[in-house]
Amino acid sequence: MPPHVTIVTDSTAYLGRAALIRHNIAVVPLTVVIGDESLEEGTEVSAPAVARALQRRHPVTTSRPSPAEFATAYEAAADAGAESIVSLHLSAEFSGTYDAALLAAKDAPVPVRVVDTGMVAMALGFTVLAAAETAEAGGTPDDVVAAAEKRAADTSAYFYVDTLDYLRRGGRIGTAQALFGSALAVKPLLRLADGRIELLEKVRTSSKAISRLEEIVVEQAGTRRVALAVHHLAAADRASALAERLRERVPGLDELVVSEVGAVIGAHAGPGLLGVVLSPH
Repeated sequence: MPPHVTIVTDSTAYLGRAALIRHNIAVVPLTVVIGDESLEEGTEVSAPAVARALQRRHPVTTSRPSPAEFATAYEAAADAGAESIVSLHLSAEFSGTYDAALLAAKDAPVPVRVVDTGMVAMALGFTVLAAAETAEAGGTPDDVVAAAEKRAADTSAYFYVDTLDYLRRGGRIGTAQALFGSALAVKPLLRLADGRIELLEKVRTSSKAISRLEEIVVEQAGTRRVALAVHHLAAADRASALAERLRERVPGLDELVVSEVGAVIGAHAGPGLLGVVLSPH
């Protein structure tokens, strides 16, 4: 019999409670700091609260979980019967979460494989679900890691932000840093590439940028079977309208998730964020 594999991830995967329970996925939260108050993502702080703080120009930062928090999660999984653990996390380019998990894995009571997925939000979430389904089918840790890495490699994420200023402040803009002088005056479209945020295109108006975002997703989806996630921060109407258009235009659509991003991603992207994750099956 293959070993029983438990999946651990972090709070930036933005999986719903029902999915976490159904697949027995453990979540270690990141922290959002608003002013001098530290709050756990997912339980103590919401994305709308972060949006309000940013709009009022209150200082908002984020921090990784501690190795001790990962150690607690690994011990709990082992106590519940896990014979091994696969721990899947947001891009190490964005956060020290992966490094904290690696430190904890060294002393865990069962073997732990820690994976930097290079993803975030539902790009990470779809990767975690692929791993969980492989584990449930009796896969070995190697099988589970391979399934996660394949899903991550096949998954794309594109997004629009009203301004690059929040990404600049948090140091998350990656190779687009050289574009600040001109790009702050336009509406940027960005993508995840090699675990980093990169500028994809510059568009003059928000409406044209959102239309272009839609076109990119339709083009990339083609006729493949795909899952999509439409994310937003303080832009529910925009997200809902975009989701409905994609539902009509993507012929191989199997699953469509519409959700507000969590507090950590919201803190770095800012209000007005609109993103689409494209994940072929």
